[in-house]
Parts: sequence; C-alpha cells; structure tokens
Amino acid sequence: MKRLFMLTALILLSAFVYAQNRLNVQVKEADSGEPLPGATVKLPALKRSSSSNAGGMAGFQNLPAGTYLLEVSYVGYVSVRDSISLPLTDTTARIYSLKEAEGEGLDEVVVSTTRASRTIANIPTRLEVIAGEELDEKANMKPGDIRMVLSESTGIQTQQTSATSGNASIRIQGLDGRYTQILKDGFPLFSGAASGLGLLQTPPLDLRQVEVIKGSASTLYGGGAIAGLVNLISKMPGDEPELSIHLNGTSAGGADINGFYSERYGKTGLTVFAARNSNKPYDPSDIDLTAIPRFERYTLNPRFFFWPGKNTNLSFGLNSSIEKRTGGDLHYIKGEGNDQHSYFEQNKSGRLSSQFSLTHQTGERSSLNVRNSFSYFNRRISVPGYSFDGSQLASFTELSYSLRGEKTEWVSGLNLWSDRFRENKKTGVDYRDYTQLTYGAFLQGNIHAASWLELEAGLRGDYVHDYGFVLLPRVSGLFKISRSFNSRLGGGLGYKTPTIFTEESERIQYQNVLPVSAGQNSLEKSYGMNWDLNYRTTLFNDQLSLSINQLFFYTFLNKPLMLEQQGADRYLFRNAAGHMDSRGMETNLKLVYSDLKLFLGYSYTDAQLHVGDVLQANPLTPRHRLNNVLMYEVEDKWKLGAEAYYYGKQKLNDQTTGKAYWIFGFMAEKLWDRFSLYINFENFTDTRQTRFDRIYTGSITQPQFRDIYAPLDGFVVNGGIKFRL
Repeated sequence: MKRLFMLTALILLSAFVYAQNRLNVQVKEADSGEPLPGATVKLPALKRSSSSNAGGMAGFQNLPAGTYLLEVSYVGYVSVRDSISLPLTDTTARIYSLKEAEGEGLDEVVVSTTRASRTIANIPTRLEVIAGEELDEKANMKPGDIRMVLSESTGIQTQQTSATSGNASIRIQGLDGRYTQILKDGFPLFSGAASGLGLLQTPPLDLRQVEVIKGSASTLYGGGAIAGLVNLISKMPGDEPELSIHLNGTSAGGADINGFYSERYGKTGLTVFAARNSNKPYDPSDIDLTAIPRFERYTLNPRFFFWPGKNTNLSFGLNSSIEKRTGGDLHYIKGEGNDQHSYFEQNKSGRLSSQFSLTHQTGERSSLNVRNSFSYFNRRISVPGYSFDGSQLASFTELSYSLRGEKTEWVSGLNLWSDRFRENKKTGVDYRDYTQLTYGAFLQGNIHAASWLELEAGLRGDYVHDYGFVLLPRVSGLFKISRSFNSRLGGGLGYKTPTIFTEESERIQYQNVLPVSAGQNSLEKSYGMNWDLNYRTTLFNDQLSLSINQLFFYTFLNKPLMLEQQGADRYLFRNAAGHMDSRGMETNLKLVYSDLKLFLGYSYTDAQLHVGDVLQANPLTPRHRLNNVLMYEVEDKWKLGAEAYYYGKQKLNDQTTGKAYWIFGFMAEKLWDRFSLYINFENFTDTRQTRFDRIYTGSITQPQFRDIYAPLDGFVVNGGIKFRL
C-alpha cells in the first residue's frame, strides 16, 4: 500500500511539474527598446511557435522538461537563437533585443536591386521579393521558364504575342512589355531583339530570388524601366555544397530536366545550372493549330567565384541557350502537310552572354565595383513565304563607388551601353540595322533622416547617341508611423529608346515593318509615382496574423511609339501626337493561421491613350484582376495550394472586347529529407480562349490571328520529383 501511495504521488508530482513548465518571452527593438509585435518565437524540437502581442510578449505552456533551442525572428531584423533548459530557475519573462539587419542576417529579405546594402524593411523604394518557398512553389507549376513566377503576382501579367509559338512578354501596371526592364544579377541581358523570348528561356531553378520594382526605375539602371524592372538574382555558393535535380512531365507532352550544383572550395567557388526543356506539339481545341508549339531547348549557365582576400571578391559567369520551336498547323508539324495544311511559325534562337563583377573594399565603409557583360543573340523567324533573321551584339560596362556612413549611404557610378543589331537576310523593306550607344552617370543617396523616416534620392544623366541627353531624377520616402504601420511614397522620370522590337511588331513577325530612325522618331519619356500603405497586426490572442498592403500608382508616357499601317503592306513606327497614362491601385491581403496562409490580391488598372480628341483604352489591359491563393504547409512534410485568378474584360486591337474569365489550380507536394514529389492541376476548369472566342479569321492556310488574351492550352496536369543531394 505504501509503494502504491508513493507511485501515485510521483505521477501526480510529475504531472504538476510538467504543467508548470512555462516560458514567457518579450521581444524588443534593440536601439529604441520598444516592443516588437508580430515577432515569431519558435521551439523547433517541440514544433511549437508563437507570435508576440502588442507588448512584444509571447508565451508557451505545458512544456516538457529538457533543453531546447529557442529561435526569435522578425522581418528586417537579425534572428536570435538561445538554449533554454526547463524547468526554469527564474520564471520571469526572458527579454530578447533584436537589431535591424543591414545586409546581414535574414538573407531572404536582403535585396540588391536598389543598390543599397539594406533589407527590404528599411528601403524607401517599394520593392517586391519572390523568394524561398513561394519561388519554389511557382517552379513546380512551370519549371521550364519564369512566366508563372511573374504572372501570378498582383499587377503583373504575361502577354502572349504569338498564337501558335507561345512567345510572350511581361506587362506591369497596364503598360506594354517593352517598358519593363528585365535584368539578370543587375545586368541588362534581355533587351532589344533579345527581349521577345526572355521569359520563355529562363528556368527558375538557379534563382535565389526575384526582385520587382513597379513604376519608373530608369534612374537606377537606365532607359527602359518606365513601367518597372525585374531583377533575377542567381544563387551563390554557400558553406555547404548543393546539388538539386528537378524532373518534370506534363499531360501536354512537356518534359523538363533541370539541374543545379554549387560549392565553395576555400577561396574559390562554382555554380552550374544545366537544363533540357521540351514539348510536343499540343492542340486541345481540335482546330489543327498548336496551343503549345513543339520545342527543344538546352541551357548551360556556369559561374565562377574567387575571393583572393577578405576585401575582394570576383565572379565570372556565362549564360547560354539554344532553342528551336515550331508552331502552326499540326498536320504540317507532324510531316503530314498539304496545300491546305501548310501554315507554320518557326523560331530558332541562340543566346550567349557573359557577366563579370569585381568588388573591392577600399575602406571600412567604402567599396569599388567594376561590372561588365557581353551578350550575343541570334534569332530566325520563319513563316510561309517570309523569314526574319537578325543578330544582336550588346555590351554593358559600369564603374561604381559606394560610401556608407552612420546614417547615410551613397552610390555613384558611370555606365556605357552598346546595342548593335544587324539583319542577316534582306526582306521586302530596307535593312532595320541600328547601333545605339548610351553614356550614363548616376548618384544615389540613402539617408536615415529620423527613427521614423528613411529617404532615398537619385539623379541620372544619360546621353543617347542620335537622340540627345536625358536627365532622370528620382526620390522616395519610407515613413515608419508605428511598428505596425508604414507608408512609402516615391516617383521619378524614365525614357525608352525606340526600336522595332515591340509587342505589335512581334505579332506580325516584323513583316514589312520599316526601320526606326532618329530623324523620324524620338525618345519616349515618362514620369510616374507610387504611394503605398502597409499595416500588419495579430488578432484573436495572436492566433491570426494579418498584413495589408495598399498601392496607388500613376504613370504618364509622352508621345508613345505606335505602329501605323502605311498603304496596303507597310508598317511604320511614329511617336503619337499625344500621351498614354496608366493609373490604378493594387490591394494585397495576407492572413496566416497556424499552417494556413491566405493571399488575396486585387488590381484595378485604367490605361488610356490620348491622341487629340480621341481617347481609347490600351488594348489587352483588364481593368479588374483578382489573385487568390490558399496554402496549407506542414513544415518539411506537406504543401497544399489552391489558386483562383480572375481576369476582367479587356479591349482588343480589333476594337472588340475580350470576355472575362476565371482560372483555377491546385498543387500538392510531399516532402522528405532529400527529395519531394509533387503534382499540379493547372487550369482544371479548362478555361481556353478557343472555348468562348476565335483566335483567328480567314482560312487555316492563311490565318489572320487575333489578340490572345486568355489561355490556349487549357487544363494541363504536370508532376515531378525534386532531389536535394
């Protein structure tokens, strides 16, 4: 009886001790000592996490005895780790003070596009980052290119420019694709003739993150960034070797084999990306025209790194790809063509570019950077009775100097761009050859004006050979109204040098398009501004995390370049005697509850062309768009996602109106330590333009294609396996 009594007492005592193991934590900002609401506190071994309340407090109850790792993190601050032994001898709240991350810690929010060594939380310029799990999930849906990464973001759409070959460009805030600058690690490799297939020839596996600035950014990187810019940031060698292999197949006949390797060997390092992406000709509509062309592409991107000393780093990389894609009549592509089934559109392209970067710390707070790139791009487009064949050779060189003080950071530099295009074959018009040289100089300052105010101001001067001098000021401010509420306001000027490479001329394969010249055409110039409001908080005893971003934007584009028909069979680019403006707003809402994440996005875009007394909507710009994503994630085990996207009505170039439509998708991924399996049901309601509208007029032999404003491939299932070795 005595033994039974003692055993019962021990059980009750252990239960009492277990129930008394509590842990209270308070998270503060290191400099001000103010509490940080919304900070994340984790005990990974116990799979327990909590968010700090308005007083910075977070707590756990009923914790088992033992020693555990505690992680405290907050966006824009350096994470803290601590070892906790339970039960605690001191039950008062443990205080953790977090320091703002200025280029260190929290790698996922450190950005480079704004040329400042700051985190996204402290940059006045509004910048969006697609990284980590989000980038990985988008790669599951389309591992062969980055269209899915960009097109499912609020305010961004990819515009298909060929009905049968799938060529596409990116649009931001309702402006045509040529007004968005696409960079790779800060290098302008996708411009001019090389821009038409840039989105389709860039798989995402070797990308660390994608940084997007909406609105004028020409002050940062020169002409072309009127609507904004997209900077693709490559992975770098880490402390541990990385080997990733991504295999994917689709119900539409697609196959992707992507591989990435990186390792650091003391003072040297290496990354290598290699891929083979292909697709069989695919037509779900039974109209004998390809919704997805037959294509085969090979990509190889090696990059070498060298750190000769602690103050110097050097890198040299190559990007290369070759591709052949053929769209058009299925009978012709399969070798069964005849007089009736003879239409085709074939694209052959080759791309080779180099990137060199040297950075040297000249002092404790100063550095010198030299960058250079050369790029070669060749493309041949063939349709019945016509072919376009041209080569582009471009270069970019920059010398910049950075100086960082206690409250300021300055970056100045000089640039030289060259862009030479030559046609390799004569067509029915004069050669469209051109050589463009641009000399630029810039100065940008970031100022920590007060605890509640961050300022950023820049000034660029570019001299464009044959077109003259352009001065581009830009200013932005970040107002930290409270820990939960801040606002950014900014604006600047931009410009675009005219070429024949636009969405309009791409649609007709540049047939009978006359040359652009400085004597007849002028620079397209713009100004624009963005204003956003950001709020985040926790609700229901910190069980629900809420963040809201509201953006308002306006862009004015003077004398936009328009393609006009001259006679029966000639097209000429003219600067319109008027302007185009794009105005609207974007609303983003994010809710997080336990393992559930809900993203809701809405964009309203009103893009209008004003010429004299005539006012018309910019074609292919839906006024209303909805982006809705629900994710369920069990860390390192499961990912489940459901998506719903709405596209409102849009005006077409033939003065008709395209219908509104929805697209739905579902994705599931099961993760293990070294590999994962996934399946993606894209557009499972089979929304296709060919189900509710025509894509061409005339005969199948000589089709006259209409604007493509909705998907053509319809419901496609893809799945695969990813290895992490």
